[in-house]
Amino acid sequence: MKALALLSGGLDSILAIKLVLDQGIEVVAVNFILPFVAEKKDYAGEVAKRFGIPLVRVEAGEEYLEILRNPTYGYGSGMNPCIDCRIYMLREAKRIAKEVGADFIFTGDVLGERPMSQHRKALEFEEKESGLERMILRPLSAKLLPETIPEREGWIDRSKLLDIKGRSRKPQIALAKEFGLQDEYPSPAGGCLLTYKEFASKVRDLFEHNEKVTMRDVLLLKIGRHFRFGSSKIIVGRNEEENKILLDLQNPDDYVFEVPGCGSPITILEGAKSREAIELAAKLTARYSDANVEEKEVLVECRNEKKKKIIVVSSLDESEIARRRI
Repeated sequence: MKALALLSGGLDSILAIKLVLDQGIEVVAVNFILPFVAEKKDYAGEVAKRFGIPLVRVEAGEEYLEILRNPTYGYGSGMNPCIDCRIYMLREAKRIAKEVGADFIFTGDVLGERPMSQHRKALEFEEKESGLERMILRPLSAKLLPETIPEREGWIDRSKLLDIKGRSRKPQIALAKEFGLQDEYPSPAGGCLLTYKEFASKVRDLFEHNEKVTMRDVLLLKIGRHFRFGSSKIIVGRNEEENKILLDLQNPDDYVFEVPGCGSPITILEGAKSREAIELAAKLTARYSDANVEEKEVLVECRNEKKKKIIVVSSLDESEIARRRI
């Protein structure tokens, strides 16, 4: 018997895999690389290596961005289309299960843990929409949910599964300790950036002003300070690492700003290049540099089409910064 696990690398999915492996079932894991997940460490890879199971990677592309732009079942607290996202992953999991010869699919879902996507009706709806009715096992909450086909057919012993529910993670933490996995999972912090108010505002602004959104646009959302001036967008780097990324990701028609001779952010100006937008980008560059813009004018270098232009700017009112910031 073989099963396909949806492996995020978080505690719930780790415990689900452990429970299924302990019943002598062969497990293959699939990890979805989503553009708005905050974790930088490859927890899924480490878990797969620890358990000695194959890992399939699925990187969500621009088709996923269209799901985000127009979710069929709406958003959560921010710009998070949780139900649409789950259906997308389950449909992909169904395809992969067929490819690897898995008899059923299981997840780390816990009944009631997430208010939008893990209540009973949502779980049933996600199964139906993905074409996997009664074929998705949820080992951590199985005893609280209707019997699945894998349980009914005797592929897995329901009596050895669990009845965890709710948002408290205490039962999972205790179980991890019992299994000797207490040091093998990330903290609950992080997760989906779309649930954070500030990041959701950036995504909303991007969709409002860009008919076509690319993965490059998404990468830029994760770094820098973002400002809007009509159809122009200004992104100001916050440190050396972000400066490098901005230079790597700039488009040929972007304007690049920097204050020479001092610690300075890299700033890129996208969209319309009006005189006012250029001046604002220059002032923001000076404002976040080490130059003393309160006492004297500052030279800002604008690089465009291999040409350099020196712009003299003075200080920028803080209320204007707040008004323009996304």
